[in-house]
Amino acid sequence: MLARSNRLTRGAEYKAAVRRGRRCAGKHTVTYVNRAETSGPARFGFIVNRQVGGAVVRNTIRRRLKAVCFESLDSVAAGSDVVIRVLPSAANATFADLRDDVVRCLARRAA
Repeated sequence: MLARSNRLTRGAEYKAAVRRGRRCAGKHTVTYVNRAETSGPARFGFIVNRQVGGAVVRNTIRRRLKAVCFESLDSVAAGSDVVIRVLPSAANATFADLRDDVVRCLARRAA
């Protein structure tokens, strides 16, 4: 589970990461990585729209993404803000598919 210090919590933080961050599109997700000027820990946020599915599906996908990000914490540069937007195709994706999407994008953008 991601610690509170590793999560984006405010709407302005999400907006800044999406607007200023570098974008990487995968089959099931779109990842935005914004290199911040701070030296704090890497922070993650998730956008899971209703188009993805019902509440159970959305929460399952969010939990899977949190687990993937927890595994990838060491590979993301300190001070980075990462926002992962989930596409509707993620409703039928396996955990391995989601992990491949996110890890590939994080390797390209957050190293």
